[in-house]
Amino acid sequence: MTTSLSERLSAELSGLRESGLLIHPRVLDAANRARTSVDGKAVINLASNNYLGFADHPALKAKAESYLREWGAGAGAVRTIAGTLRIHEEFEEQLAHFKHTGSALVLQSGFTTNQGVLGTLLREGDLVVSDELNHASIIDGLRLAKATKKVFKHADIADLERVLQENPTDGLKLVVTDGVFSMDGDIAPLDKLVEVARKYGGVTYVDDAHGSGVLGEAGRGTVHHFGFEHADDVIQVGTLSKAWGVVGGYAAGHHDLRQLLINRARPYLFSTAQPPAVVGALSAALELVQSDPSFMERLWDNTKFFKAELERLGFDIMGSQTPITPVLFGETADAFAASRKLFEEGIFAVGLGFPTVPKGKARIRNIVTAEHTREDLEQALRAYEKVGKELGVI
Repeated sequence: MTTSLSERLSAELSGLRESGLLIHPRVLDAANRARTSVDGKAVINLASNNYLGFADHPALKAKAESYLREWGAGAGAVRTIAGTLRIHEEFEEQLAHFKHTGSALVLQSGFTTNQGVLGTLLREGDLVVSDELNHASIIDGLRLAKATKKVFKHADIADLERVLQENPTDGLKLVVTDGVFSMDGDIAPLDKLVEVARKYGGVTYVDDAHGSGVLGEAGRGTVHHFGFEHADDVIQVGTLSKAWGVVGGYAAGHHDLRQLLINRARPYLFSTAQPPAVVGALSAALELVQSDPSFMERLWDNTKFFKAELERLGFDIMGSQTPITPVLFGETADAFAASRKLFEEGIFAVGLGFPTVPKGKARIRNIVTAEHTREDLEQALRAYEKVGKELGVI
């Protein structure tokens, strides 16, 4: 008997509900800032990726409005037909200059950028070796590729070398890693990864979604942090949301990379170009972070303070090296309970459990931003201390 749509939907939702995995996103009633309103409640926001506080910044809004009025609400077509506006190319030149790369191309999101770039570069006979904790967009992008796919243990240089030794090929060799890992907040050992990749004639591919705007001079990212920004054998991809406060994805690297992606990357070929207001806001973000170093200074001052105080209270922050600051609760039910209790105290911080993170490693992931004040963080720490003691975590 044929399964009806209603039966399928009901069965899937029931399964999620019974396993405790059914998501009901909280709704923001105001702009995404360090202090906002969520489901009608005033809260300190530790759940956002808005690292530099750009999502509601006046400079971004002003340039977005300017581009909207001059260039219209939408681009009107895909880039390869009639959707490439002069401002698209100007921003890509600005981005390549910022990243110190030979070229840059903007796509619709960080997720589709991984699909487009990996799907374009990799062919049958190639070898791609991916860190076991890489983002879901990398995993999905690799599913589209016909290359031989192997995984190395997280940030384990010896295991990477073992995989490369055991899988010789005359094709392209691509070592793929996140720059900053989004669940644990650790930084990839890119200096060692690039060294091993080069030893075997390979190319290093870095998804810098959480490193761009956070690491390196003026937020140029993990690649710049390790000194590889002018290297043609290192490809940078990432998102234009998070630190940049807007939306989109980018690929930056070898001077020929852009042209190949224009011709082959399917998300680029079959998606309408970014709206002018988005381009304007992004251009303003790059200008702002380079002209005013105080954004990154506040981001890191706040990060160091918050981490140190959480550890002083007795919390396990899982070795995080970046503004992504996980607090370990262990079991999924405990992390979710802690999130609810923190919300009651006016702190918006989301619990994460299996399958997003491994069993026994459930946590609340906090992200400190440049916009948080010391008062915000001290209030959050008081709430954490209260909830941690109630749940017996500290």
